[in-house]
Amino acid sequence: MTGFSAEVEHVLRSSGWEPGRQVDSAAWRDALEADGLVHMHEAADRFLAEFGGLRVNLSGGGVSRAQEPFELNPADVESETDRFADWGAHLGMNLFPIGELDRGRYFLGIAESAEIVLVETWVASFGTGDAALEKPILGVAPQVISESS
Repeated sequence: MTGFSAEVEHVLRSSGWEPGRQVDSAAWRDALEADGLVHMHEAADRFLAEFGGLRVNLSGGGVSRAQEPFELNPADVESETDRFADWGAHLGMNLFPIGELDRGRYFLGIAESAEIVLVETWVASFGTGDAALEKPILGVAPQVISESS
């Protein structure tokens, strides 16, 4: 039994996830830590071990925003580590990139507290735990944390 709603669990399973899934996150760690700007913390490692590499293809109306596709592949945001480092310093968080939302329109990161955030020229939070992954799947808008760094 997972903490996801039936709808979200179906979407995740259709994208290749299953409870207990484990992938090696070492290559992502090595690639993104190479420039010294970001550091993979335990929450990022745990999250990517379970969800890393998933591509969730969604579109349509959501609860409070459109459902948009996202990919949990940190390699897709390797060139954006400076953005994550800057926002992390601004917010007092260690943010590690975990992927992108809406085909690269937005970036996704995770804090040491396991809070999942949307990063653009502003930052918003999807929250923590299973609810943080449910929100982008169901089309629930994240809460804006900061509008400028």
